[in-house]
Amino acid sequence: MGETIVVLTEESLNETDVRNLVSLSGDQSAQFLVLIPEDRHKNILGEFFHHLSLFEFADAFRELSHGQPSAEESRVSADAALAASLEAAASAGLTAHGRVVGDNAVAAMVDAVSELAAGQAVVVTRPHAVADTFHTDWANQAQDKLGIPVLHLYSGSGFIGDS
Repeated sequence: MGETIVVLTEESLNETDVRNLVSLSGDQSAQFLVLIPEDRHKNILGEFFHHLSLFEFADAFRELSHGQPSAEESRVSADAALAASLEAAASAGLTAHGRVVGDNAVAAMVDAVSELAAGQAVVVTRPHAVADTFHTDWANQAQDKLGIPVLHLYSGSGFIGDS
């Protein structure tokens, strides 16, 4: 069996994300562990400033008016995102399994990397203007705690974040 790659994502992996993972593993056989946090509550203030920075004024104020989902809604959403991610990975021929993780997504990633002696870690998120600018995003947090490279991919694109 090849190397293990731990993937932390805030939403379902899409076709582009899976294609990026396929290219990351190259010709080597790799096993992927996909982690999706149960509590994916958005930082409302951070999202507000993110939308403002992109001149998306209507989206900024729309985000403020929506509340956070209930714990049950969060769990159902996370389970569905994990199932969709694993299905997308399997469709591309990747060997993947996954789990929904609790409160601290970065701590769960660090634990999984240690537990599996993973050689690589990947964080897949939407761009977050404030967290990315101030290097407080998941990828930077994980990079600070792990002794391996952490690749930060923006969901649905080939763009790499600065971690």
